Amino acid sequence: MSDAVASAPLAADDAGLICGWRFFCEPQQPAQAMTAQSAAAWLASSGKSASAGSDSGPIQAGGRRDFLWLHFNLANTQSLRWLQRHAALPPVFYAALREGLTSTRIERADDSLVAVLNDVNFEFNFDSADIATLWICLDEHLVITARTQPLRTVDALRAAVREGDSPASTAELLEHLMRTQADVLVKVVRETTVRVDDIEDAVLAQRYHHPRARLGSLRRLLVRLQRLLAPEPAALFRLLQQPPHWMGEDDRRGLAAASEEFSLMLRDMQTLQDRIKLLQEEVAAAVNEDNSNSLFVLTVVTVLALPINILAGLFGMNVGGIPLAEHPHGFWIVVSLVAGFTVVAAWLAFRKRRQPD
Repeated sequence: MSDAVASAPLAADDAGLICGWRFFCEPQQPAQAMTAQSAAAWLASSGKSASAGSDSGPIQAGGRRDFLWLHFNLANTQSLRWLQRHAALPPVFYAALREGLTSTRIERADDSLVAVLNDVNFEFNFDSADIATLWICLDEHLVITARTQPLRTVDALRAAVREGDSPASTAELLEHLMRTQADVLVKVVRETTVRVDDIEDAVLAQRYHHPRARLGSLRRLLVRLQRLLAPEPAALFRLLQQPPHWMGEDDRRGLAAASEEFSLMLRDMQTLQDRIKLLQEEVAAAVNEDNSNSLFVLTVVTVLALPINILAGLFGMNVGGIPLAEHPHGFWIVVSLVAGFTVVAAWLAFRKRRQPD
């Protein structure tokens, strides 16, 4: 079941909760699906509710604690109300939602992390408008993700959780989300490369049909993806220098590896952009050459028609003294003159065309 469609019909008071999962401290125990009601009860009992006054915390085992992942649809107006009522999230997260910030960033807010990630829509069709934003807030026990449009990254992560993938911590869940995002974007780059290969083959075979529009669309997509994703590695690097106290060394190494994957992907995007730019220049040169050939043909036709137009204008004047008017072969003499001038003009035009640059 995709992120675009809920896994089951939600109750009216589920407040835009698309999916919710409880991950247990025991590694062998699979994740448990949660509803909005059960999540609110868990948050209240663990002291993570906005109305709770103490932090008793969920049951611990081996130094680890249970945590929740709740994924919301911001198109539902009840989502923010539910979060403000049941989740003690930092004001920075709500400010990011209100302002609609879309530039990628990851920053600390006290003991929490607030992240803004960008991804392609679930119904992605290689349009630069098919890019949406995912807002994330997490601490040691809770991960909140929110979006306005279905995203492929979240859909892939949900499928992995249903198949038994259970992250050991909230930071590991963030790492899984980032790696899944990187995998989705790598597929986008690969599919874009295949499209560019087809266009390049068509250009070289001179059987292209309006390739400039297709190349421009692909380049706009890559530019927007790179512009939205470029801050992410730098933001992660700054975060890893001063991580929250609950983030372990394994979590730091995992996030650092995810950041390196993003850096490699951004370099691949830049290389593909340069290649598209070269193709655009080659197509533009071919179009200019075609226009030049068309202009040359038009000029030659105009030059070839010039003698007959001049003579027709002169002999067409209804005045006395027109030469050859009484001559029995005057018509053929004029035709011979026009043909001679036309041949000389054509020879001069094509001779100049054949001269090397």
